[in-house]
Amino acid sequence: MKIFFVLMTSSILYAQSSTELYLFDFLSKNNKYVIANPVNISKNPGYDNQPSFTKNGRHILFSSTRNNQTDIVSYNIRTDKKKWLTKTEGGEYSPLQIGSSNSFSAIRLDPNGYQRLYKYSMYSKNSKELVKDLKIGYHLWVGRNELVSFVLGDPVTFQHSNLKTGKNKILDINIGRAIHKLPKSGLVAYISKKQKPWTVNTIDFENGSIKTMTSSLEGSEDFAVTNSGDLIMGRGSNLYSFDPQKQMGWVQIADLADYGLDGITRLAISPKMDKIVIVVNEE
Repeated sequence: MKIFFVLMTSSILYAQSSTELYLFDFLSKNNKYVIANPVNISKNPGYDNQPSFTKNGRHILFSSTRNNQTDIVSYNIRTDKKKWLTKTEGGEYSPLQIGSSNSFSAIRLDPNGYQRLYKYSMYSKNSKELVKDLKIGYHLWVGRNELVSFVLGDPVTFQHSNLKTGKNKILDINIGRAIHKLPKSGLVAYISKKQKPWTVNTIDFENGSIKTMTSSLEGSEDFAVTNSGDLIMGRGSNLYSFDPQKQMGWVQIADLADYGLDGITRLAISPKMDKIVIVVNEE
């Protein structure tokens, strides 16, 4: 695995490896998940990472390197075409569409080390700083004007931000980078790194209660959530699922070595549950 550049933010060192994004068909057959027909959608030397689907499932937003800088790309699944959405002096990471709007949010790291969360237009180069007081690394929208985020610091904190009131609230500490909504529950799932093995926890914003769903796969902190509430996580070349209803532990559903792929990290599942995009090491 090639390491091609390093970012220093706060007290955390981010080594950015050469990675690629593969889009698979994602099917459920006889209560089992099946992946098939991989397509390399990044096809780009260097860092390609942090994918997310748009709400209509037609595009995938992700971070990609060009000219030694990381910008945001929109990939059109139907046409197999890419469009660059940002071009600033800094680098952009972790893009998420904001609701069903024509805007998205992303982390921007400027050359002077200034790192904040910004709002961007899908169709212009306009941008606006969203949370002025927090050095956010990863985030998730939980309402029209509300988000939760992984905030850099010592320790790393899990915070809730209300953009209308400008108030931020610490929910937990020492979390991982993956944060996802659970369907039909109002709960949010995230990785807790307070102890080993790491755990997948849930938080209820109404009462602040935190519960453990399961232990993470050893050394893995990236996961996705299906529409039925199952967790999908990778380790090495293997892909696993966890059904919180059956509580049978992590079950292997695929081995990407069959496609010559390894080093699974981030994952994203389409809204219709028919596609999954997986980040792997560059060959």
